[in-house]
Amino acid sequence: MSVTTAQKRVAKRISAQEGGSFLAALPWIGPALLLIFAIVVFPAGYMIYNSTRKISQVGTDLKGVGFDNFAKVFADPNLPRILLNTVVWVVVVVTLTVVISLALAQFLNKPFPGRTLVRMAVIVPWAASVVMTTTVFYYSMDPNYGIFNKFLVDIGVLDEGFGFTKNAVPAMAVAIVIAIFVSVPFTTYTILAGLQAVPNETLEAARMDGAGRWRTYISVILPQLRGAVAVAVLINIINVFNNLPILKIITGSIPGYSADTLMTYIFKVLQFDRRLDISSALSVVNFAIVLVIVAIYVKTVKPMKEV
Repeated sequence: MSVTTAQKRVAKRISAQEGGSFLAALPWIGPALLLIFAIVVFPAGYMIYNSTRKISQVGTDLKGVGFDNFAKVFADPNLPRILLNTVVWVVVVVTLTVVISLALAQFLNKPFPGRTLVRMAVIVPWAASVVMTTTVFYYSMDPNYGIFNKFLVDIGVLDEGFGFTKNAVPAMAVAIVIAIFVSVPFTTYTILAGLQAVPNETLEAARMDGAGRWRTYISVILPQLRGAVAVAVLINIINVFNNLPILKIITGSIPGYSADTLMTYIFKVLQFDRRLDISSALSVVNFAIVLVIVAIYVKTVKPMKEV
């Protein structure tokens, strides 16, 4: 018997064993596969299908138009500003969230009286409703009766109430602050879990070598937080990119598209213009951008490398 024939038989045997293993596992993984198909694959496929159709404002599928909807999307003069807003929104929120969470996690990792209560308090913004939290911020910024504006007027910073949520730039700034506020708890706990996994022996060795606190943190602790930080950044990128409630509440009353990101733009096209076909094309573009960003990030950073 030749080596090639033997290799083929071994390959067939392995393939048969793998096929039998899959069939044996199918009753267990079947429900999960059905759920994934129902809530991920089918909606995504239907969205892509709608993006190639001409659909009336009442929802009637009129005809197929190929890539005409995508041509309209990329020909929109508002798209460059919307994409710029999206980039600024994601980069600023994720960067500041990670920086603040690194400092907060380091603080919460130290023993001090009442640490348990402080740790519980940190998680409140994440546990609370995002819509509720954003609404509280929105009304506190109202120029006529908002408590934040009243405070600034009382201490002499402002002569009269300012419409923080009525203009594009300050409204985006307010939305960024809220997004950081609600994102910090999850990111902090993720990094805190990574900090608690750093071996004490490594820290003792660094001290024995004469490394100061800052040098120890930069050269010893931070490299070992790579996995935790990478996962936190990845999840924050996806969450912030697809965030709608915060921007919808804070910037929703601003006319035009000067304060819109891709998500709020899709919402406006769907709600006000009633263009399911165009909004589907925008959703496909949004989905593709997220996939590309995640693929590049995972390829570059390799967040699960240590695992």
